[in-house]
Amino acid sequence: MGSSITFLGTGSQAYVVGKQIRSSGGIIIKSDDNMLLIDPGPSTLMMAKMCGINLRELTAVLVSHNHIGHCNDVNAVISAMTYNGFDRQGVLITNSSVMNGDEKTKPYLTEFHRNCVEKAMVLSKEERIAVNDIEIIGLRTNHFDKQGIGFKIMTPYFTLSYSSDTSYSATIAEQYKNSDILILNVVAPFGIRAEGNLNSDDAVNIISRAKPRLAIITHFNEKMLEADPLNEARKIQHETKIQTIAATDCLTINPETHSAKTRQKRLDLY
Repeated sequence: MGSSITFLGTGSQAYVVGKQIRSSGGIIIKSDDNMLLIDPGPSTLMMAKMCGINLRELTAVLVSHNHIGHCNDVNAVISAMTYNGFDRQGVLITNSSVMNGDEKTKPYLTEFHRNCVEKAMVLSKEERIAVNDIEIIGLRTNHFDKQGIGFKIMTPYFTLSYSSDTSYSATIAEQYKNSDILILNVVAPFGIRAEGNLNSDDAVNIISRAKPRLAIITHFNEKMLEADPLNEARKIQHETKIQTIAATDCLTINPETHSAKTRQKRLDLY
């Protein structure tokens, strides 16, 4: 029971991921008996073990787009979750390219593993899917995978938005409003552009518009690690006046401490 967010990896791009300077296993979100895994990149199985996560307990796997850092381990995770299909369970929610491929790439997901889960669904921008008592909305992105999506995850206790990989626009920033927690893939530090991705300048613009209760930056490239994500988060917080933290591998936080819903329930007791 209860809620938590655990980062199985915070690395991005070939150099950092290839050398595993930071791991790249995705994000675990727990809410009561539900456990979601977002973007199972390389090292998911190893990092799940290190962080004390039992992948057999997964309720759903969410994959935002068809790039190796986000979906490399999707088949291995499904195998672990279902005993390689022997115990057919769980939900897979992906964008179209992960499930079906596109004109340039084949899907990472195999047909065999697609059939191991109880249900496999494609989620598009602005569509809604319910998993038990959790509602998931596909969010718009602007990235190299044109079918890529982010996720807004609404649990009974908190609302979390995850940007996935995207460049900045005011339209994209608007989607993150009314989020208790905002997780941004901030690849590069202040002053350094990363095509198709966010840097710290973009994070300031997004957080200032969305006004979450807590912002978390993750998915760091080599330049961001050289700049030190902790310092970048402090600068972002100084600019936005919104609490901002830099994720680390195996970091676990309690999202309910930043939830407007939980705070209101506490006030109702008096």
